[in-house]
Amino acid sequence: MDLDFTAAEEAFRTEVRAFLATQLPAALRTRVAEGRTLTKAEMVQWHAILQSRGWLASHWPREHGGPGWTAVERFIFEYECALADAPRTLPFGLIMLGPVLIRYGTPAQKAHWLPRILDGSDWWCQGYSEPGAGSDLAALRTRAVRTTDARGEHYLVNGQKTWTTLAQHADMIFCLVRTSTDARPQRGISFLLIDMKSPGVEVRPIVTLDGEHEVNEVFFTDVRVPLENLVGEENEGWTCAKYLLTHERNAGIGFCVAALQRLKTVAARVQRQGRPLDQDPLFAARMARVEIALENLKTTSLRVTATVAAGGSPGVQSSALKVLGSEIRQELSSLIRRAVGPRAQAQLADALALDGSPPEAATATAQYLNNRKLSIFGGSNEVQRGIIAKTMLGL
Repeated sequence: MDLDFTAAEEAFRTEVRAFLATQLPAALRTRVAEGRTLTKAEMVQWHAILQSRGWLASHWPREHGGPGWTAVERFIFEYECALADAPRTLPFGLIMLGPVLIRYGTPAQKAHWLPRILDGSDWWCQGYSEPGAGSDLAALRTRAVRTTDARGEHYLVNGQKTWTTLAQHADMIFCLVRTSTDARPQRGISFLLIDMKSPGVEVRPIVTLDGEHEVNEVFFTDVRVPLENLVGEENEGWTCAKYLLTHERNAGIGFCVAALQRLKTVAARVQRQGRPLDQDPLFAARMARVEIALENLKTTSLRVTATVAAGGSPGVQSSALKVLGSEIRQELSSLIRRAVGPRAQAQLADALALDGSPPEAATATAQYLNNRKLSIFGGSNEVQRGIIAKTMLGL
């Protein structure tokens, strides 16, 4: 298998690099490079820049407003954006919901919701996990019951979602809800689109170990949802859920490579016992191990990308990439924190303008703590290993 890019793909990579060099604002690049949290306004700014070029919805076909890229072109774009310290495009509307609507939505749903995702009219969040229904998502208990009142027939939703990323900014939430208890758990779930401004929706912040307000609890109390906000068939939402998760899981190759570059910079600059840290045998060995693992991950990811480009499906390999990618990113953030040493304090960002403190000191611990989630969300690594064992090894 030839894993080299074609001449056309290399030309595309050159185009992406030129775009990032001229259109990525320096202020955004610096904030991302330093590991700072972006405001909603900053994320909106980058989305608008990408949309003006027609590159925002990288996973969408051209007829729905996307660039119509191949799997290889998407890989190149995401890789180069990460290396350039570009902000991550928020996945909820663009990468998760959009493809679901394109595949399972009605013509009216596509015509209404897809343009609003592209122009920023609607910001979405994801209503999957619940207390007691995280990795075992089929155990969810949020209920949606069809009912009729003077305004007509609709769903009434009651329940709770948790770990809802950026729900404090969202206009809409796509939710898995239980609409039947008569069959096995996966058969009684539906996929609903819910307005976050609806009466009965309450968002409560969860402040995480890194001190950030990124995730939330969302409560639904007799929330009225129009029937036309059902995506796909009632009680068949598990099909939409599985399809969405194939777009959520990825190895984050570009993020890993960018983190490795930061690690090498820090390790070459930090002095331990009179010599650069990257010359310490034990630390250098850990750096070498993670770099070798990353090179293997890149090769495997390119093989999967080539399979998809040829019309195939990534299958269980997406689970393997997710597991390995999350572990590599966690190891890289751990090594950066270790390289910074005792100055890597979680809550001392303003005090770390001390002589000799590397710039990574202000965010090293926060990023390390935040990256612990990588092995949990998008399907926990333990569950992914079970899928691998069952599918590939027949266990």
